[in-house]
Amino acid sequence: MKASIQLRKKLLASLISTAVIAVAGAPMVSWAQSANANLRGKAPPSATITAKNVATGAQRRTTANADGSYALVGLPPGTYTVDAGAGTEQTVRLSVASTATLNLTQTAAAPAGAVNATTLTGVSVTATALTEVKTSEIGNTVSLHQINTTPQITRNFLEFADTVPGMAFNVENGKTSIKAGAQPAANVNVYIDGVGQKNYVHGGGISGQAGPNHDGDVGNPFPQLAIGEYRVITSNYKAEYDQISSAAITAETKSGTNEFHGEVFNTFTSDRLRAETPAESDAHNKARGVSREYGGAFGGPIITDKLHFFVTYEGKKFSTPTTTTGSGHTYNNVPYNDFLPADARAQLGPAALPFKENLYFGKIDWEPTDRDRFELSTKIRKETQIYGAGLTTAASANYNYKNDDKRFDARWQHSADSWFNELLWTYESTLDTPTPITDAPAITYFWNAPAPADTILLINGQDPRQYFEASQKGNGIQDNLTFNDLTWHGDHVVKMGVKYKEVTLSDRDSATNANYFYNVTPDGVEATPYKVVFGKVNSGLPLTAVSKNKQFGTYIQDDWSVNDKLTLNLGVRWDYEKSPQFLGYHTLQPIVDAINAPTYQFNGETINQSYAQSLAAGGININDYISTGNNRKSPKNEIQPRLGFSYDLNGDEEHVIFGGAGRAYDRNLFDVISLENSKNALSEPTVDFENPTALDGCGPGKANGTSCFAWDPKYLDAANLQGLGSGVSEVDMINNNIKSPYSDQFSLGMRNKLGDWNTSVTLARILQYDGIIGTLGNRYPNGKFYNYENFTNQWGGAGVPGIGNLILFDNGKTTYNTQLLLSAEKPYTRESGWGMTIAYTHTHATQNRLYSDGYAFDLPGIQYYPFQTSSAAPKHRLVVTGSVDAPWGITVAGKLTLATPTPVSAIGCCNLWPNSVGVQGEMSAAYPVVGTPKGSHFLVGGPIFGYRDIDLQATKNFELGRGMVLQLRFDALNVLNFKNYNDTIDNFTGAAYNPSYNRIGNILGVPRTYKLTADFRF
Repeated sequence: MKASIQLRKKLLASLISTAVIAVAGAPMVSWAQSANANLRGKAPPSATITAKNVATGAQRRTTANADGSYALVGLPPGTYTVDAGAGTEQTVRLSVASTATLNLTQTAAAPAGAVNATTLTGVSVTATALTEVKTSEIGNTVSLHQINTTPQITRNFLEFADTVPGMAFNVENGKTSIKAGAQPAANVNVYIDGVGQKNYVHGGGISGQAGPNHDGDVGNPFPQLAIGEYRVITSNYKAEYDQISSAAITAETKSGTNEFHGEVFNTFTSDRLRAETPAESDAHNKARGVSREYGGAFGGPIITDKLHFFVTYEGKKFSTPTTTTGSGHTYNNVPYNDFLPADARAQLGPAALPFKENLYFGKIDWEPTDRDRFELSTKIRKETQIYGAGLTTAASANYNYKNDDKRFDARWQHSADSWFNELLWTYESTLDTPTPITDAPAITYFWNAPAPADTILLINGQDPRQYFEASQKGNGIQDNLTFNDLTWHGDHVVKMGVKYKEVTLSDRDSATNANYFYNVTPDGVEATPYKVVFGKVNSGLPLTAVSKNKQFGTYIQDDWSVNDKLTLNLGVRWDYEKSPQFLGYHTLQPIVDAINAPTYQFNGETINQSYAQSLAAGGININDYISTGNNRKSPKNEIQPRLGFSYDLNGDEEHVIFGGAGRAYDRNLFDVISLENSKNALSEPTVDFENPTALDGCGPGKANGTSCFAWDPKYLDAANLQGLGSGVSEVDMINNNIKSPYSDQFSLGMRNKLGDWNTSVTLARILQYDGIIGTLGNRYPNGKFYNYENFTNQWGGAGVPGIGNLILFDNGKTTYNTQLLLSAEKPYTRESGWGMTIAYTHTHATQNRLYSDGYAFDLPGIQYYPFQTSSAAPKHRLVVTGSVDAPWGITVAGKLTLATPTPVSAIGCCNLWPNSVGVQGEMSAAYPVVGTPKGSHFLVGGPIFGYRDIDLQATKNFELGRGMVLQLRFDALNVLNFKNYNDTIDNFTGAAYNPSYNRIGNILGVPRTYKLTADFRF
C-alpha cells in the first residue's frame, strides 16, 4: 500500500514538472504572494518533524520521506523550535516569504546563519537566523531590527526598501514614492499578508500612494508598528506574483502572542528643529509648522496557544514646506517673474501644506488545532491634506485632497503531512479625490513672446483638469494548494492557485470651474485673457465612468531540489481581466459622423475628402480606434513563464550561482482606458479669445481649426462659458487592441557567505514593453503632422472637424534597463553588537519616452521617438546602513545615501530636427533631448553627485521594571545639510541641451532636521 502511495506521488510530480517545463498552465490571476515561510531539508527517514512557534505556541508537523527529505510550508515567520526526534532539536528564525534549509539529524551541525538572542515578548531566545540562498529571485529581506534602528524621514515602512540594490525610495516635498530601477512607481506591487495592495484606477502602484498628481503621497500606506519584516524582490519573482512588472514587496504583519504587550510612541519635530530650504533662504522667510507622529499597539492572548489579537493605531500631523518659484526663464537677463503684477509676484516664495492621517490595523488569529489556522484582519486609512503650492503654483491655488482606504481579509490555512491549503477572501474600498477650496476662477500667467513660452504662475484656484474622483471597491477569493511531499528525480514543492476577483472601478472628472490664461510680454500683462479652460457638463452623458471588472488567474510553481546542489524554480501563470466599460464602449455617433463626413472645413476652406482620409494619408487607420461595443476583446495571451535555477557549488550554501528568466504582466490604469467616457461626460474645452498678440489660440497666423470668440467681461463668470465651444472639444480614442504592459526579466548572479557577511553580485536585464501613451492625432489635410510653411504651426493640424483635438492612445512606451547589483550584509546579532548593509546599483537604461509619461504630443507617434538615456534613474546609487550597540545601553545607527544626478528629458523647440532629418519625410520644429545636470561635491572629489545624505540616530532604553521600558530616540537627518536639488532649468545652446539645477527650487529629502521620539513599552 505504501509503495502504491509513493508511486502515485512520483507520477503526480512527473506530470506537474512536465507541465511546468512545457509552460502549460490553467488560467490565473493569483495572489498567492504569501508572507509565509517554508522550511525544508533532511531528517531521519519517516521521522515526524515538528515546528513550534516560541511566541504563540502554534505547532506544525509533517513526516519525512523514505530518503529523509521533508518540507514544512505555510509557517508564519518567526522563531521556532524544530525537531525530528530526540537529539535533533534546533531553534531557528524563519524570515518572511522565504524557503530555508534545515537538516535535522543527531549528528548534524548547527546550520549556517547568524546566531542571535531574539527578544520575544520579553523572553530572550537564542535562535539561528536562516537565510534563503537557493532561489533565483533577486532581492533581500528588511528585518525588524533594521526597521527599528535605521534613521527614517517618515514612518512609511517602505523607506527601508532602498537598502536592497535596485530600489529607490524618494521623498519630495514630503511626498513619498518607491520604485525599482528605471521602472515607475506605478509598476510596483506590495503584498501585505499575501494580499496585493494594487491601485487599479489612479496612479498605479500601491493603493493610496499615488497622490493627486501621480507623484507620490505624504501619508503612510500601513502602520509601521504592525509590520514585522518584509522581503523586496526586484525581479525574477516566482509565478505566484501577479499584477506587477517591477518590484514585488511582501510584508508580514505582527500577531498577538501568549503574553500581553504593547507600546505607545510620539515623534516630534518643528521648523525650529530644521534648517531652511534653499527657497526659504532666498526669500528670507521660513515656513512655520510642527510635525507629530504618534500611536500605539497592543496584543496578547485570548486563549493561550490558541487565540490571539493585535491592534495598532498611528496618527500623523504636519505641514510640508514647499516653494513657489515661478518660471526659471529670463528675458534680457530679467526673470519672467518680474513682469507679473505686484499682487501675483508677492505670492512667490515658501508655503506650507498641512496634512493629517489616521491609520488603524487589527488582527485576530485562531489555531483550534495543530492543522488549522484562521486569521481575520482589517486596515483603515484616512487622510486629508491641503495640496497644490509649488513651482509655478501659488498657495492661493491650493485644494483639498482626501484619501480613504479600507481593506478586510480573512484566511483559513489547513496543513497535512503532505499538503497545505490556503483559502483567502479579501474586500477593498478605496477613494481618492481632490476638491476645490474656493469657487474663485483660476488665473494662469503665461509668457508668450518672445520664446521660450512658459507658464509663470497659477493663482486663485486650480485648472479644472486637476480634479477627479477615483475609487475601487470589491471582493476577491483565492485558493492556493501546496504539495510538499513529491519525489521524482529529486524533491518537489509544488504550489498552485486560482483567483477570482470582482472590483468596481469608477473615475470622474468632477470640477466645473475655469482657468483663465493671461498673456505676459515684456510690456507686462494684457488686460484680457487670451483663452480659458473650463469644465463643461455634456447633457445626457454619464458623469462617472464605472466598470465592474472581473479578474481571473491561475498559476503553478515547482521548486525542485534536483539534488543538494541544484534547485530549479519552474513556474507559469496566466492572467485575464475583463473591463466591461472599455469593452462595451460605443464611440459617440457625432464623432463618427464628423470623422467620416465627405467634406470638412479647415482654415476657412472646404476640404473635399473625409477627415478619415486625411488621417489615412498620415498613416492612421481611424477604424482601429472606433468602437462599436462588440469589436474589442480582452487579451487572452498573458502567459508568463517564470524560470530560474540556483546551484550550490559545494552543497553547503556558502557559494551559490543563480539566474532566471521570466515575464510579468501589469495593468492599464482605469483612469486612462476610461478617458473616452469621462472626457465626453465632463469635458474641459479650451476656448480662444480674439487676441492679436498671442502666439497661440487666436493669435496672428494661427490655424487651430476652432472658432475664436470676442472677449466679454461676463465670461469671468464660469456659468456663462457653458454656451461656448463644442460639446466635447477633445476626442480621446483608444486602440481597440490595446494590450497590458509587461516586462521580460533576465538575471545571472552569485551569492557568497564570507565569514559573517552575506554578499551578492547580480547582472540583471529588464525589458519593459507596451506602456500606453496618448499622442496627438491631429493632421493637416495632406496627412502631415507638421506645417512645412510655418514652423510655429507644427501642431496646428486639424482636429476632429467641429469638435476638437484628437488624442490617440496606443501601446508603445519601451524601456531597456541593464543593472549591476551588488550587496553585502553583516546581520546584526546580540553577540557581535553590530550590523551593516551595503547596496550599490549601476544602471544603464534607455527609453523612447519616460515610462510614467501619459502623453507625447511633440512627434507624430510614439514610434518616432528615439531611444535615449533614461531619465528614470541615476547611473550610480549607493546606500549604506549600520547600527552598533554603544556603551551605556545606547544604540547608534546611520544611513549614507549617494547617487549621481538623474538625467532629465525635455523637448527641444524651434530648431530643425538634428541634421535636418525629418520624421515621415517632414521637417520638425521639436525634438526629444536628454541631459544630465552638473552635480555637487561630497566631502572630497569632484561635482559628481545629485543626491547626498547622511542620517544618524541614537536610542537609549531605560528599564523601569516589571517589563516596562522607556525608549528615547534622537534622529539627525541630513546632518551635513546637503542641498539635494530637485527642480531643473532647461538650457539650450543651439541643439545642445544642458539642464541645470534650480538652486532656489524644491529639494529631495529634507534639509537638516532633528526629530525626537519617546516610546513606552510594556
